[in-house]
Formats: sequence, C-alpha cells, structure tokens
Amino acid sequence: MTRFSSFVVLAEMRTGSNLLEAALNLLPGVHCHGEAFNPGLIGYPRRTALLGVTRVQRDADPMRLWQAIRAEPGLNGCRYFHDHDPRMLPEFLDDPSCAKIVLTRNPVDSYVSLQIARATGQWKLGDARHRKAAQAEFDPVGFEAHLEALQGFQMTVLHRMQTSGQVAFYIDYDDVQDVAVLNGLAAWLGVGAGLDTLPADMVPQNPGPLEAKVANFPEMEAALARLDRFNLSRTPNFEPRRGPNVPGILGCALSDTAGLLFLPLRPAPVGAVRDWLAQIGTLEEGFSQKTLRQWKKARPDHRSFTVLRHPLLRAHLALAAVLSWDAMAETRQVLRKTYKLPLPPEGRLPGPEGWAKLLLAFLKWLKMNLNGQTSLPVSYLWASQSAAVQGFAQFSTPDLLVREDRMAEDLEYLARALGVDAPRCTAAPDGAPVDLAAIWSSDLEKAARDAYARDYIQFGFRDWTAAG
Repeated sequence: MTRFSSFVVLAEMRTGSNLLEAALNLLPGVHCHGEAFNPGLIGYPRRTALLGVTRVQRDADPMRLWQAIRAEPGLNGCRYFHDHDPRMLPEFLDDPSCAKIVLTRNPVDSYVSLQIARATGQWKLGDARHRKAAQAEFDPVGFEAHLEALQGFQMTVLHRMQTSGQVAFYIDYDDVQDVAVLNGLAAWLGVGAGLDTLPADMVPQNPGPLEAKVANFPEMEAALARLDRFNLSRTPNFEPRRGPNVPGILGCALSDTAGLLFLPLRPAPVGAVRDWLAQIGTLEEGFSQKTLRQWKKARPDHRSFTVLRHPLLRAHLALAAVLSWDAMAETRQVLRKTYKLPLPPEGRLPGPEGWAKLLLAFLKWLKMNLNGQTSLPVSYLWASQSAAVQGFAQFSTPDLLVREDRMAEDLEYLARALGVDAPRCTAAPDGAPVDLAAIWSSDLEKAARDAYARDYIQFGFRDWTAAG
C-alpha cells in the first residue's frame, strides 16, 4: 500500500530528471508521465495528447489532465519545472497526498550541460556511440539568471513544505545513479519492491571534468569566485532568496563617494542610459549581490533610478521581442497553437494593419497571463512595472522613478543633485518594426489599461497619445 495517491518530480532541465523518470517507471505500479504541464509540449515531444487530454484541453483546464493522471491505476505523477504551467504548482504543493520528489544538481553543472545540449540539440542519450560533442561558453550574466531561477523555485518549494508541515524527498543528480538511494525513494513512496539495476537505456551525456566541457574555463572560475557563494554544490536549495537581476544593474562612479545605479526594467532604453552614464563617470556592471553591496558601501552618496515606460509602449516592444528573439521560439509556438494569436510565420513580420490586430490580441492575452490564467509563466519582458519595482525593492529600492517621456529632465535633475553637470539623455528610437503612433487606437489603449490596470493607477499613466 503506497503512502501517497500521486507524486510530482520537482526538477529542472539537465538535472537527471529523464533518468529518474525511467527509474521510477521500473518500480511496480509506478508511472511518471513526463513533462505533463510544459507549455511547449504535453508529456513528451511530438505528442498532441496525454491520457486522452489534448494540449488545448490541458491549457484551458490543467486540472483535467492532472485528474486523468491521478485516475490511472497505480501511483502516477509527472515532472514539473519552474517554467511549467504556474497554475499547477499550488495544486502539487498544497496536497499532502501528492508526494514531492525534489531533484537538484550543482547549478554550474546543470548550466554547462544545458549550454551543450542547446549547442548539439541532443537532450537524451541511450548509447554513447551516438553522443554529439561540444563545448559550452560560460556567460556570467546568463549563469546568474539560471541560478536565480533555480533558487527562487527551490525556496518556494521549501517554504511551502515548512509552512504546511510536509516533507519532501530530496535527491541529487549523483544520487539518481545510486540504486540504494533509489530504493530508499521507493520505500519512502511506500512501493513494496525496489530496483536491482539502473535503467539500461540511458547514459550520462557529458562525462568528464568541467575543464574539458567549458571553452572559457578560466573566465568561469573568475566569475564563480566573484559570486562568492559558499559550498555551491550543497546549498542551492536552502540559500536565502536572491535579489532581482543584480547582474543587469549598471553602476556609474562619479567620484570617490558618489555614484549612480541604473536598475533597468527590460525592455528599457538601456543603450541610451548606458551612453549617458559613460559620459559623466566610470561605468561598472556585472555586479553580484556581494560586489554591489561593496560598491554602495564605498559610495555613501550614491543614488539609484529606474525608467518607467508607458504600458502600451511596453507591450508593443515586448511583442516585437517575442516575434524576433530566437529564445522566444517556443513561446511563439504556444501563442499560435494554444491561444490562437495571429502570429505571422517564422521569419516574417506583419505590416501596420496586421501589427495592430496582433498587438490587440497580445494585450488581451497579457491580461490573462498577468492574472495567472495561462500555461505560460509571466516573462520579465511583459511583467507589470509595479511588480518589477517591488522586486527591486527587495534588494535596492530606486531613489527616483524616471518617466521615459521626461528622461532628459529627470536624469538632469538627478545628476545635478549629486553635483554633476550632465548632458541631456534622450532615448533612441524604440526599434520596433512598426511605429506605435501609426497604429494607435482607443481599442489598443483600453486593452493596455485592462492588462496593466495596476500600473496605470500606481504610476499615473495617461493615454499614450497624451503622454507622447
């Protein structure tokens, strides 16, 4: 008799979740149904349905699929990553009858493995003869974002377990290859029989030391030393929550005691502000929380600011990023297939009329997304600015909220307050393929107000035409 009625493997990409799933499926009566709530697929690649539930049906009502999984004979569950359907996480965490298996891996190893998998296109390996070799390029900013996403998710899980009095089964990447540990997991689940051997149809893809897998290994060592994290491989689950996108903050030393910090709300006029800061002082970036604290401590007269953008323009530029960024390919697929947004074919952009229609549909979808009613998580590209500013405040509250349409005057005031005569800072053209002024309508403005109602109220935005 099992202790639980279902289970979820809370993991991330490149943590060994495929091998753990294969091991679980060897246990009698246990069935893991893949990445059941991945917005870009349902269970496994190239499938259109799982247990009779289609992707469209799942995205409209994710509990329909979870109920189908739980109704299967035996002990059933799935794998869930931090960027899967956010509506399902409370369902897993708040149900004591759902066993929580938390799979972790040294975040450096998982990041390097992820970069190699993206380079080779090989995500699973059943025979070493078919292995594709490549080296990863370590990007400190990319790694910091990777680490923050993992730790934020893990801390959410840990906190919910503590406050609800539940206990999760924590298992590390290396433990997945230990039959004794897997049998301990089977005993914890209440499964009678254990395993004699590991699954034979899966092998590690990238064995060997990190020195051989990272093209710029010395730079990686230097970056990790700068992060100054204690015992990184042992503490990813229990470190305090990280601050918001600290590596993206730009610093400008004006004197031995004064400086400016720019906290960008992406997409934001980063280029224009960067150029302006470089003209008035010494530009610094690539901060960790430790080095940013040191920078602020050394400059007691520092001031910080962020630039607020009109919500309609923010959505307009977010749409431009969704359509053009390679990293948004899966998001585009979900928006087309699941939510029927009229996105053009890959590599093409609509004209003004098509863009206006698409932007209106995107804004209506944004309202649902920001309310937690879609299978895609909220991206930093279109998150509300009020939520983003609150996120900054966890680590560094901005002294001044600069309005983009008044950026020259506001930044001149800020510089003058620190005793600096600064040139005017003006934003460059937004870079979208269609001018917002050419397609503006009251319908677009209303949709923006519906999607970003809190931002309009919180920051006092007028209609875009009046603001312009």
